[in-house]
Amino acid sequence: MVSRVLACDSACMNACATDPVLWAHTLIHSRRTTLPKRLIGPGPDAAQKQLILHAACAAPDHDQLLPWRFVEVPADTRPRLGEAFAQALRERDPQASPDELAQAHDKALRSPWLLALVVRTGGEPAEITAPERLLSAGAAVQNMLLMCTALGLGSGLTSGKALSSEPLRTLLQLSPLEQAVCFVNVGHVGEPRKPRARPEVARYFTVLGEAGSAAG
Repeated sequence: MVSRVLACDSACMNACATDPVLWAHTLIHSRRTTLPKRLIGPGPDAAQKQLILHAACAAPDHDQLLPWRFVEVPADTRPRLGEAFAQALRERDPQASPDELAQAHDKALRSPWLLALVVRTGGEPAEITAPERLLSAGAAVQNMLLMCTALGLGSGLTSGKALSSEPLRTLLQLSPLEQAVCFVNVGHVGEPRKPRARPEVARYFTVLGEAGSAAG
């Protein structure tokens, strides 16, 4: 299915169809973060949403523990999310100006399709630690972002102090063992970003025991 929707030209498509390594390389390195202010509607259609969501279940997971879930925030509930953002700002900064509160509120209205990532960082089985659960969630999100790229959609993650606030926890109906980690924003790219070089492998790869491999 993904090979049929990979967003590249016909020559690239033909090459990718016969070379899975090239296909994977092209898809991975085509992914770019698109901030909500650069996303425009329409968002993904129902079939595209299912492809994006289904990509998450291929993430590494301990016996399908599913320590993560996604909460869609549809258009008619965005004002409630905006008020949670504004209330979180009021609690952090009682002196916040009306303009600052309005800006916090409006952050909820930007993305054509908006999902909150919620991770269950504790609970049974106790031997599966919070970092392992978060790693699984990160892999699930990356799968979704790659599927967005394959579909020709823009996507990006957003976070902030409001994620740990009580107004947002209440709105998302989080359990005591859950935390909201980020929002996944998806839509069409309205304002493409300029290309930016990826970091060299040597900046994040070392070999244990070799000189110069100690963390700096």
